[in-house]
Amino acid sequence: MASGTTAPTFELNDGNQIPVIALGTNKIEGEEMRLNVNDAVEVGFRHIDTAFLYNNEEDIGKGINDVIEKGLVKREDLFITTKLWYMKNGRDEVLSALREALGRLGLEYVDLCLIHIVGFGNEDGSLSDEDIQETWKGMEEAKNQDLAKSIGVWNFDTEQVKRVIENGQIPPAVNQIEVHPAHTREALVSDMEELGVRVIAYSPLGFLVDRGQEDAPAPHIDDPELTEIAEKYGKTTTQVVLRYLIDRGTIPCTKSSQKEHLEKNIDIFDFSLTPEEVAIVNKFNVDKTVFNPEDD
Repeated sequence: MASGTTAPTFELNDGNQIPVIALGTNKIEGEEMRLNVNDAVEVGFRHIDTAFLYNNEEDIGKGINDVIEKGLVKREDLFITTKLWYMKNGRDEVLSALREALGRLGLEYVDLCLIHIVGFGNEDGSLSDEDIQETWKGMEEAKNQDLAKSIGVWNFDTEQVKRVIENGQIPPAVNQIEVHPAHTREALVSDMEELGVRVIAYSPLGFLVDRGQEDAPAPHIDDPELTEIAEKYGKTTTQVVLRYLIDRGTIPCTKSSQKEHLEKNIDIFDFSLTPEEVAIVNKFNVDKTVFNPEDD
């Protein structure tokens, strides 16, 4: 039982501390989302990840208010991440969009705000450097005004992150990207480490969960190699994969609306994988993405 335990933290490049596991919230709304926040905080989650696109910031705000009123946590105990939709890319639009998000969340600040880019700025499908630099100036102003304690990006490649660093005053603290055993992103994760940018891993379980794909690559939840590692530590294969991501220095953003699964997802701080075991999981990589713009 993980209740009563909380996640340790990593330090970001701006000196702020970020919990090493996050609660993903996409496709959960209404009272279910409110209760999900309550359950997650009760079992030890302190990092909650949302976005304008998820249409649940208000529901999450209600859940946050619940757990604070119950005395489970204080606001400063929580780490709240939200993301601004890419069409709010004007410098002034960033501040107004973030203030609207804070209103929905019922908060004075978020701990982390990310540029949420699914679309692109140029007709040929490429990312518009000009748009991004203007957007980033707005993000920097949001941090300087304490509307967001840390700022970052979503799904950027190495060159895009470098351009933001080279042209900005404040480097991104975080790059949130898809990482899991079938899509390990070793080069990009390594690049981010060299640049001092922490990686949050979305879709961290990859194809361990049923995604309705007949050609879903390994590993699956009953994979014998993962099962052997799990049995060694008295854990599940899901717990092994989440621990694998933490041992690589990334932050898994994992979602479940079932309390018993939340308890298992956060019960991963009493063991670590060996470098050899991390290498075993890395060998599953086939650069296969589960991401669909409609799903995350």
